[in-house]
Amino acid sequence: MSSDSPAIPTAALERAAQLRAELARHNHAYYVLDNPTIPDAEYDKLFRELQALEQAHPALVTSDSPTQRVGGAPLPQFEQVRHSLPMLSINNGFRDDDIVNFDRRVREGLKTDEQAEYHCELKFDGLAINLRYENGLLVNAATRGDGATGENVTSNIRTVRAIPLRLQGDNPPAVIDIRGEVLMFKADFARLNARQRDAGQREFANPRNAAAGSLRQLDPRITAQRSLRFFAYGIGVLEGVELPPSHSALLDWYVQLGIPVAAERRIAHGAEGLLTFYRDIGLRRAQLPYEIDGVVYKVNAVAQQAQLGFVSRAPRFALAHKFPAEEAMTIVQDIGLQVGRTGAMTPVARLAPVLVGGVTVTNATLHNEDEVRRKDIQIGDTVIVRRAGDVIPEVVSFVPELRPADARPFVMPALCPVCGSPIVRPEEEAVARCSGGWVKCPAQRKGGLLHFVSRRAMDIEGLGDQLVDQMVERNVVTTAADLYRLGLGSLATMERMADKSAANVLKAIEKSKSTTLARFVYALGIRHVGESTAKELARHFGGMDALQNADEAQLLDVPDVGPVVARSILQFMADPMNVELIAQLRANGVHWEEGASGARPKPLAGLTFVLTGTLPTLTRDDAAERIEMAGGKVAGSVSKKTSYVVAGSDAGSKLAKAETLGVPVIDEAALLDMLPPSNESES
Repeated sequence: MSSDSPAIPTAALERAAQLRAELARHNHAYYVLDNPTIPDAEYDKLFRELQALEQAHPALVTSDSPTQRVGGAPLPQFEQVRHSLPMLSINNGFRDDDIVNFDRRVREGLKTDEQAEYHCELKFDGLAINLRYENGLLVNAATRGDGATGENVTSNIRTVRAIPLRLQGDNPPAVIDIRGEVLMFKADFARLNARQRDAGQREFANPRNAAAGSLRQLDPRITAQRSLRFFAYGIGVLEGVELPPSHSALLDWYVQLGIPVAAERRIAHGAEGLLTFYRDIGLRRAQLPYEIDGVVYKVNAVAQQAQLGFVSRAPRFALAHKFPAEEAMTIVQDIGLQVGRTGAMTPVARLAPVLVGGVTVTNATLHNEDEVRRKDIQIGDTVIVRRAGDVIPEVVSFVPELRPADARPFVMPALCPVCGSPIVRPEEEAVARCSGGWVKCPAQRKGGLLHFVSRRAMDIEGLGDQLVDQMVERNVVTTAADLYRLGLGSLATMERMADKSAANVLKAIEKSKSTTLARFVYALGIRHVGESTAKELARHFGGMDALQNADEAQLLDVPDVGPVVARSILQFMADPMNVELIAQLRANGVHWEEGASGARPKPLAGLTFVLTGTLPTLTRDDAAERIEMAGGKVAGSVSKKTSYVVAGSDAGSKLAKAETLGVPVIDEAALLDMLPPSNESES
């Protein structure tokens, strides 16, 4: 600092030093230890505060400031790799104004009043990787590290099947550095954590953590078991061929080389085009198979990128537009219990209100008693709360350094807080349950009724939470069979229920009497029997009487049914109350087509379908049910093994992938032509 520099206030000096130390600690935890200590939004807030201080007092900037670097130091266990070109970060935008200002700066930098053309893509929540190919062969893979030097993870990357060991095509470049993100899909993450739980090992906090931890295994055999994926989005060194003229052309070229590129990308013009892409992706975010925390905008033309250049740690031609934080910190004010339809007692953290993912959260699940102990969550703790899409918010972890002296551990009570029945926990189960059952426990009765009337079960429209609540509180309904004995008078007396509304509900109840055996079995709410198992039971037994009279050996012959499920079905069918419930439902007119499903036509046997978009007359559930009843299989994602993609209006990335892979695309009319008449497809 020169002697003629303006004096820096002591408070600014001290705060800058404090922020640098705190950010460095969080960087180390996030990038090196794969164990984040605060949510991204809290980190961004601290980072922006330090940036503002350094902009106000330029003499505060030091070479070791987090604002002057990209990431964290490489792990010492791995060989270090010097990147031929630095792997830079990009600046973030959070508000619409940030995007408008970014677009303005781009036009000013290009000295034009014309709308700029941008390439829009996703901001993946994974681990940045540089893949080096020489003459088409993968020779090296390195993490971003600190931007200049990364970790050599080549052995582990070679186990990621999405990444080709040899590029496609006859004339690959002499040298190419392909940059992108290693990540873990949500379904693979759920399976990994299930294996971790079964093995009594620590679960991962989120898919990004899991991907980073998997890639940094010293034993590549462990990495190979982790189902990692990869999407390319950038380039480093290129020798032997010309660089494509635009970013979109670069990614198209990657596809030709056999490199995975996300389908969710688009050309846009001007700030409004960028914001439209952001909003579109925001609406579809929860349905994506992987986690993202924003979108990325890049000036499309490579020549214009060069003209705009870079500032210190980031390019001027790119910006990340981040979504509202899906993680936030708050305080656990209490821990209560929620009673489920099977009596399961779920500990729920009562939180000081906090905004997470654009929604104010006051409650978050703690799953079960063992999970509370494992995560060591206590009343009074400051915790990290996570919410993704429509998923119920959950407590990820607590912040140890902020635990107060008067924090109290959670103690499972002896009695159900709703009905006062004893709480029991079988030795082999992780879940404690209320022993009261439907008759004694209103919470179980409500949960069971809501499950029974749900869309994938008996599909009775108009019977929502509030109406079921009133029915249970007034003892109008004690079992599901009582629904079919309701009259207009009893319904019309409910709050917010006029004669017309009551008549509509009665019409929906009457319509639900004609159902399928699979839906009926699922609606009964037998523990461990989900939709898929209910369908297999219906196919195998063909009728309710056969299912009710089945022994354990016969149940174990059914695909999807193991010893635990078989015992659960036997216990349910042995309970006189359940036997009486089934008899009363049938006596009140609930019916389905009986008969072994093997005798019915199976024109779609051996075919796999993927449904996307909105179909003209069928819901996706209806279409899936009819395909399965005709012997076909319905998958959630498109692959080379997909037989047909059934596309409706507003079809998204699945349609694009089908076109890329050459999978036949049909509409609803073509599907209906392939199906037997609907009365033959019921089971």
